[in-house]
Amino acid sequence: MIDPMHSNGEPVLVQIGPLPAAPKGPKPKKMWRSLDELAGSEEFFELLQDEFPSQASELTDPASRRTFLKFMGASLGLAGVSGCVVQPAEMIVPYVKQPEELVPGKPLYFASAAPLGGYGVGVLVESHMGRPTKIEGNPAHPASLGGTDAFAQAEVLALYDPDRSQVVLHNGRVSTWDDFLAVITKARAERLAKKGAGLRILTETITSPTLAHQLRQILKTFPEAKWHVFDPVSRDHARAGAVLAFGEDVEPIHHLDKADVVLALDADFLSWGPARLKDARQFTSRRESVDGPGVNRLYVAEACPTITGAMADQRLPVSASRIAEIARAVAHGLGVEGVSPVGSNPDAAWIKAVVDDLKSHQGAALVLVGETQSAEVHALGHAINHTLGNVGKTIEYLPPIEERPGDGEGGTLLDLVEAMDRDEVESLLILGGNPVYAAPADIDFAKRLDKVPLSVHLSLHEDETTVHCHWHIPEAHFLETWGDIRAFDSSATIQQPLIAPLYGGKAAVELLEVVLNGSTKSARGIVTAFWKDSKGKDQSDSDFDTFWRETLRIGLVADTASKVREVTLKGVANLEWPQGGSGGIEILFRPDPTIWDGRFANSGWLQELPKPLTKLSWDNAALLSQRTADRLGVKAMGLHGESDMVSVVYQDRAIQLPAWIMPGHADESVTIHLGYGRLRGGTVGTGSGANAYALRTSVTPWIGVGAKVFNTGESYCLATMQHQQTMLGRNLVRTATVEEFRDHPKFAQEPDEHLSREMTLWENPDPQLRRQQGEGNAWGMTINLNTCIGCNACVVACQAENNIPVVGREQVLAGRNMHWIRIDRYFEGNDTVNPRIYHQPVPCMHCENAPCELVCPVAATTHSAEGLNEMTYNRCVGTRYCGNNCPYKVRRFNFFEYADHKTPSLKLLNNPDVTVRSRGVMEKCTYCVQRINSARIASEMEGRTRVGGNEVETACQGVCPTRAISFGNMNDPEGDVAKLKKSPRNYALLAELNTRPRTTYLAKLTNPNPEMKAE
Repeated sequence: MIDPMHSNGEPVLVQIGPLPAAPKGPKPKKMWRSLDELAGSEEFFELLQDEFPSQASELTDPASRRTFLKFMGASLGLAGVSGCVVQPAEMIVPYVKQPEELVPGKPLYFASAAPLGGYGVGVLVESHMGRPTKIEGNPAHPASLGGTDAFAQAEVLALYDPDRSQVVLHNGRVSTWDDFLAVITKARAERLAKKGAGLRILTETITSPTLAHQLRQILKTFPEAKWHVFDPVSRDHARAGAVLAFGEDVEPIHHLDKADVVLALDADFLSWGPARLKDARQFTSRRESVDGPGVNRLYVAEACPTITGAMADQRLPVSASRIAEIARAVAHGLGVEGVSPVGSNPDAAWIKAVVDDLKSHQGAALVLVGETQSAEVHALGHAINHTLGNVGKTIEYLPPIEERPGDGEGGTLLDLVEAMDRDEVESLLILGGNPVYAAPADIDFAKRLDKVPLSVHLSLHEDETTVHCHWHIPEAHFLETWGDIRAFDSSATIQQPLIAPLYGGKAAVELLEVVLNGSTKSARGIVTAFWKDSKGKDQSDSDFDTFWRETLRIGLVADTASKVREVTLKGVANLEWPQGGSGGIEILFRPDPTIWDGRFANSGWLQELPKPLTKLSWDNAALLSQRTADRLGVKAMGLHGESDMVSVVYQDRAIQLPAWIMPGHADESVTIHLGYGRLRGGTVGTGSGANAYALRTSVTPWIGVGAKVFNTGESYCLATMQHQQTMLGRNLVRTATVEEFRDHPKFAQEPDEHLSREMTLWENPDPQLRRQQGEGNAWGMTINLNTCIGCNACVVACQAENNIPVVGREQVLAGRNMHWIRIDRYFEGNDTVNPRIYHQPVPCMHCENAPCELVCPVAATTHSAEGLNEMTYNRCVGTRYCGNNCPYKVRRFNFFEYADHKTPSLKLLNNPDVTVRSRGVMEKCTYCVQRINSARIASEMEGRTRVGGNEVETACQGVCPTRAISFGNMNDPEGDVAKLKKSPRNYALLAELNTRPRTTYLAKLTNPNPEMKAE
């Protein structure tokens, strides 16, 4: 047995085999993960002598070290005694008559749709014995195509959230639904007598056919009533831009799979918008195979790096307020009628190259404009696509999907505020959302809400708006009530419940039914009645029942997608362009990559999820470029996580938050993400970060000019994972251009060609055991770096599938996060001005010659006959030798009792096929062995000796919107994994160690414009 530690506790670094020979193809690029690594500071490399640099504070602080050792001793002691926590006694009751469809151990799947921004994404929800445990994408749904995002994955945790609202409140005190009905019935009679005068309804974006129908009926029944719509992350500018361009509200649909050249003007289309998953799949479909000439090219102009910018072949960091100038220059270069020259432009060479490329791909190009840009820029984007002949090819238009109040029927939040000021609002019904927290700072919505005689708030949580309302009604989660919702193309999905409301919540349709008809009809009755009417009242019950069952089964209402609408461009000659600001720093407001607009603030999974580019968790920060930070005298994020606190002042309002230097950020701009600084955000969400809404105004919701940033002289320790699990700057992400790949197809494999397969840590390895060639199962994975966008969906999916706990901000600071798969983010370049950005998911490698197995003193980690590196949790005594000996840093030690064994609702969350680990054990990715076992059992029952190559789908693979992850049986030559491992781009991490990992990568290729200067 080998103990890989010196007597002083430091790890032994062993070089196995000769150093890699110089590659014949493109030279390895300079990759770095942090500013310290780029600078090559002595402190950084001294800290790297410890393979776990994030725990260095434990070694230098005597008090912390004693505490650390105390907990470690207790952890090992408990592991030696029992290895688990004693559970309290509980009563169980058997079925008197078990439902026929329920089979213990066999889950059921139900189709539904997960909402975000009012639009739905089709999902399949896994249910174990009547409780939802996991969400997958619905392959039959146009907005999902089988993938999901991190938000949809975390909805299961939101369902079981113990902080959800559980009782009806009246003026902050517990009341009942019956008491509320008595009050609302009386108020309804009063409004009827006045034809609805004084009645206002405030909603977020609505696409639900049933909910929209109810609102229309209310406006007919109460003709003087008004309906208002407010969403903190809205698409108002895009809608207004379509009206400017075409004279009507239309919805653009992009066909990125048909686009050879894409220009994104401040458009993060890979992570933002109703069609984000579809767009990501279509865009990366042009990068799955690089053998032919069909690889697309992406240009991105943006201020703050996004995951779309990280995928760009040519990226231009530019202030957001200058995007309009760039759009006008591109339009003029393409000959868009009515667009005059904009004068000198420092980016003229970049713009000319883009224009030439777009011209050479007319009809096969696409220009996208981000939601944060003005209506004028959106209109110009439509005009550019029209001039290029893209309409009907790479872009089409549909009738509007969102339901909005018509003329005289209501309006925006500002219209509501004006009515409040005139004392015209007597009864206000707020359906979802949190306007007191998220409303623009210049309207003081809370003060005006307090003046309303009767206010009712329906929401999942008792939040900031709840405090200012007379009545609060708990809202039912979409997984526990009936409803419907539309996708980006108007396709409708029936949302069906998988569990009875845990806390007696009500759906929005139920609350509106009370207002409309004074009845307490169930959500199912309301939804089915609407669809029966829409399908024809003369339809027989049996015909409707057949339609209803089929609709629920496939998760899509047939024939509800909109047909393409012909549009006529009005022209853009008369557009008015705003003048530049009067100086100061540009301030940008953006939805947070993990908690969005703040609605997910109480989700521990999403709070702890590292943000794709900053790798921050549990906080937001003021993102600055290096040059701007230097000018302001601000230092951000040293090795120990300390950043200067800055005060950001905008229009006489100020907030304080830590600074963060973001490589690739535009100069003289500061980006602040929304969603933090919650005062009533639940146990997890309250008090985390700074509230950017306190600076956001109704006039400048996304981009403002004239901000000031001051160093307060204080510091703050940010929880970031960019220094954790570092691998000493080795050649991990292998990249080349498409042209370099065609000249040197095996460039990714050349550094490893000289390595001998005979060199091994194992003594006389059994080839049948290690490689399993032939009829048996040999599990393996490939990850295509060319299509991975770093969206984090796989990380949350793994957490949901494998019962991975949240550890909290303090433990993240100590380097003790528990994610079984991480996504490393690398920068390439010699400075921070405009580096290329790469993402690399890293799960367990499942090495054939696994270094971790050699050093375990109790054989808790072993090798299976099918090539899996397995963990026996109840045998592990927590020595952590395996973690020290793992060169990939993919093992996680359960330091404390992170799992919640006491909260009743959270017990329902766990996947019964996976154990809930106690403290004192090492854990890691298992290739979702529970899913492998299910497939193996099924194949044996069918008399097959081998599982099919594509028969098993891991959690990370299943949710990936771009199909970047492939998994399966390598012994099946027809399986995807077996084929991909034959690709010349296939390579292994740290192959020089001869660990022979079963997880390999397809090298990243870029397609830069050869006419542009290398960046």
